[in-house]
Amino acid sequence: MPIAIPTLATTELPIPERFGRLYDLAYNLWWSWDEAGADLWRAVDVQLWERYRNPVEMLAAVERATWQRLAESEDFADQYANTMRRFDAYMAAKDTWFERNHGKSDRSVAYLCAEFGIHSSLPMYSGGLGVLAGDHTKSASDLGVPFVGVGLLYRRGYFRQQIGALGGQQNLNPVLDLARLAARPVASPTGGHLKIPLQFPGRVVKAAVWSIAVGRVSLLMLDTDINENDPSDRPITSMLYVRGREARFCQEYVLGVGAVRTLRALGLEPAVWHVNEGHAAMSLLERISGEVTGGATLEDAERSVRAKTFFTLHTPVPAGNERFDFGLAEKYLGHWPATVGTDIHHLQQLGSSRQGDEGMFDLGALAIRLASSVNGVSQRHGEIVNRDWSHLLATPGIGITNGVHSPTWMSRPMNRLIRESLGPNWSTDLIEDPNASDIIRDLPDQEVWDAHQNRKDVLTTFAQGRIRGQLARHGGSPDELRSIDRMMPSDRLTIGFARRFATYKRATLLFHNIPWLQAILTNPDRPVQLVFAGKAHPADQEGQALIRHIHELAQSPELKGHVYLLEDYDIRMARFLVQGVDVWLNNPRPPEEASGTSGMKAAMNGVLNLSVLDGWWIEGFTGKNGWAFGHESDIGDHDRQDAEDAVSLYQLLQDQIVPLFYDRDDSGIPLGWVQLMKEAMASSGGDFSSNRMVADYVSKAYVPLGL
Repeated sequence: MPIAIPTLATTELPIPERFGRLYDLAYNLWWSWDEAGADLWRAVDVQLWERYRNPVEMLAAVERATWQRLAESEDFADQYANTMRRFDAYMAAKDTWFERNHGKSDRSVAYLCAEFGIHSSLPMYSGGLGVLAGDHTKSASDLGVPFVGVGLLYRRGYFRQQIGALGGQQNLNPVLDLARLAARPVASPTGGHLKIPLQFPGRVVKAAVWSIAVGRVSLLMLDTDINENDPSDRPITSMLYVRGREARFCQEYVLGVGAVRTLRALGLEPAVWHVNEGHAAMSLLERISGEVTGGATLEDAERSVRAKTFFTLHTPVPAGNERFDFGLAEKYLGHWPATVGTDIHHLQQLGSSRQGDEGMFDLGALAIRLASSVNGVSQRHGEIVNRDWSHLLATPGIGITNGVHSPTWMSRPMNRLIRESLGPNWSTDLIEDPNASDIIRDLPDQEVWDAHQNRKDVLTTFAQGRIRGQLARHGGSPDELRSIDRMMPSDRLTIGFARRFATYKRATLLFHNIPWLQAILTNPDRPVQLVFAGKAHPADQEGQALIRHIHELAQSPELKGHVYLLEDYDIRMARFLVQGVDVWLNNPRPPEEASGTSGMKAAMNGVLNLSVLDGWWIEGFTGKNGWAFGHESDIGDHDRQDAEDAVSLYQLLQDQIVPLFYDRDDSGIPLGWVQLMKEAMASSGGDFSSNRMVADYVSKAYVPLGL
């Protein structure tokens, strides 16, 4: 059964009583991955839906005449009733995967993370970590795992990106209107909105708690932007990954300490605490403090906390951990040693990554020291965790490879094709019968190709609209704007590259030899086009320079019309890209990719990966579902490695990939290409789904720790 979180009434929406349960549906993100739920919102008012893509905001704008029309529509009445029956059946289901395999449980898992990417209407995520946490949450709901998430509510979210006329990234942080989001105030056991007091130097800062329903799972989000706080403290949680180091420490203090106190205030005692990345590591100190206050010795308290803690490390190198000057930690945690009966040196030792590093407070090291078990997010990353952190690990680290939520990321046409062959619950059934995915290899070639072409056409329309908006803002003439209708034609081989612009991801590797690349892209008989998207952190000047460089190349006479850069990458754009391109390019500098999940999303849609062998692709590549290129490890000479990897990439494109795509039968189908597409779908649909991932966490972490 879902964990019950008491909430207060929120914004009143002008919904007729006859359709009153639209309120329940609007405040549960289940609709975001269920076709019936999403279709119902379109049926209410398709124009409003296209404008807002947020049921709460849309329902506030529906006109009375629209409700009257819907009240007289038998079709809408049937659709409404069927969708609500489907939603109710999902929420009340007892025969879940978890109950079938592990029985009923009155215990729970608390999952702590700095960001959750559920849907673009809740822009409180920056990229891979948040989207992974969102997919983890959705699969925990689908599988019936007793699970509650805790994070921060960012009223300014993560920045919106605009790319200027000269390629400069511009960062916008609009304030979110909570009255128009699917977040409800959590009720305090003593009445009113639950607000958690947190001890700061010389003052108390309070965090209000909001609940976001994700199917059968609740996310509890902490918010310091409330009237009770001093104006200088209110912005602590306002912006994800704020630049200032002290401001960032304050955020992570609120996340860690606030998460424990929130669950305690609600009477929840999780059997397992899953700390997802080091941002939430200070939760461990708060739990130790609670144990000591309850009468335990410090040694017993640390042992008790460790026994219930699982830590997931996402960074591929120790330097990627959240590290702060110890003086900053002492400023905010200086009261902790006295609370637990120790001295400041013990706190210093807990947060040091190794001997001699006591001047830094490393949240990753803190979490590793106080966790029963630690995992990396791919099998290779699991090996790296053991290599780099063996001196701190209580037990050998393990690898639990990331996965993605199939119902969220797979296109409707592809989903329907597979559903017709494997049944409506195929994404869950594949956990119990992985061999069932073999059926995908027998799907009709024409239907697979038609489904893919449908999404390519949709991507073209979306991209043209985004480019038109960019160009209009830059002062493009009417003729220039009209010319966009000829851009990014869907009959070309289309290669996508979309991710955070960090230097190790080598976004410009493909441009290493412009004449060679130009010859590949501009062949009139076999044209190719490249689509780039992604953000660079506002403090990352090198990443922003990469964006400018790609913008300049896209406008150059040699490549114009074959290279496109789309602005404001988010979950919605990601779905268009992973469903609509033909090839997904990934070329990080190995071994710096801990896992990567965008390639999994692409593969599930029959998009073929073209990637170096790093992260998940080491496990995913079969030789029949895409291509691998370049060096498998860092050879020490980056210039030589980039040059050699680029040659390997060009040769694959020129000699194998482009010819195979344009090799068509009499019906215009690239039969060899479609075979690879089906192999990509079959090899990823089960093994790299978040359902499989969560099932692995249950069997390898949650149940062994006491769930």
